[in-house]
Amino acid sequence: MPSADRPPSRRAFLDVTGVTVATGLIAGCSGDSARSARSGDPTRSGDPARSGDPAPSASATPAPVAATGRYQAGVTLPRTAQPHLLALVADLGDTVTPGPLLAELGETIQTLTAGSDPRLLGLSPGDVTVTVGVGPRLVRTAGATLPGATDLPPFSRERVNSRERDGDLLLQICAGDALLLPLAAAALLDQAGDRLQERWRQFGRRGAEVPVAEDRSAPRNLLGFIDGIVGPHTTAEQERDLWLADPPAVAGGTLAVLRRMEIDLTRFAALSVAEQEAVFGRRRASGVPLSGGSVDSAPGLSAKTPDGRYLVPVDAHVRRANPTVVGVGHMLRRSYSIDDPAPGLLFISFQNDLRTFTATLARMDTSDALLPFTTTTASATFLILPGYDARRPLGSTLFG
Repeated sequence: MPSADRPPSRRAFLDVTGVTVATGLIAGCSGDSARSARSGDPTRSGDPARSGDPAPSASATPAPVAATGRYQAGVTLPRTAQPHLLALVADLGDTVTPGPLLAELGETIQTLTAGSDPRLLGLSPGDVTVTVGVGPRLVRTAGATLPGATDLPPFSRERVNSRERDGDLLLQICAGDALLLPLAAAALLDQAGDRLQERWRQFGRRGAEVPVAEDRSAPRNLLGFIDGIVGPHTTAEQERDLWLADPPAVAGGTLAVLRRMEIDLTRFAALSVAEQEAVFGRRRASGVPLSGGSVDSAPGLSAKTPDGRYLVPVDAHVRRANPTVVGVGHMLRRSYSIDDPAPGLLFISFQNDLRTFTATLARMDTSDALLPFTTTTASATFLILPGYDARRPLGSTLFG
């Protein structure tokens, strides 16, 4: 990671690429859910389920994902998981006007995803997506009461230096080909020139997908448990809990929270399987709640043993973070496993109300059996900008 007193070079991306390949990170990036190969993915062009063509082999180049539309790509599209992610956080110079810069970045994203940008060095763009968010400082310049104008407060179990807290701009880059991540980042930073100064970046990789419903799967995380089972998966749930509807300047956007966490793997692995399951409130192998049912069943938080003990322990993660108990909506959660700068997770959540995250973590802070195994080392929140197209450049609804 860059030192706190010297910003990283934009040309250092080739060095980062080598580290990424060598270390074999184990998390990645996806849409709201991943469809099985049998069901196909109707959000992609050339989908065999729609065309009748044979299913592509594992080595086939993934179909492109459109960058433009009502929403930015990389939140709920594509539905099939991309295994690799790069989150890059940067600041704008004090005299930089956000509107023109964001419009240029939107145009660059379109050339990258179309494969017409020479800075991809001849690589196919495949399913690469770039999702752009702006931090609270920039949002406040457009309106002090807008969603996204509030900074994320500090919480317990944090060890975050000043460079890795907050930030003006988020570039979330996801792809099936890990080589595309630093190339796309370098192209975007090159386009921005001296108007952007990088704060920190984090590569991650998604774990193996496990079916959790007829048309959904979720990955295993670094602790061996299925991650991201609960969330706003249907269109109606996403309209309720994920996408911003008003004011018009932010409609079609959402709020993102990024938290990088170190995990004490040695101490967690020393627990018995039963003890690990009590931490999460789910079976490690299947993901089924300790109260029973199927993997996508809601945990039975009132279910007890004959002697009066809760089947889901009172400090289990699924109980402490349960949105109904907290009194908030669902968040679309993503966890990407990392091993640099230390083994852990890059947690990203998307929600249309920051309180969904802050109230949940505040409740977890008081008594969640998972948190003592974690230390947060980076923290930020961003307004993910509404979708854009040729008539409505990226960021124009706020900074036009």
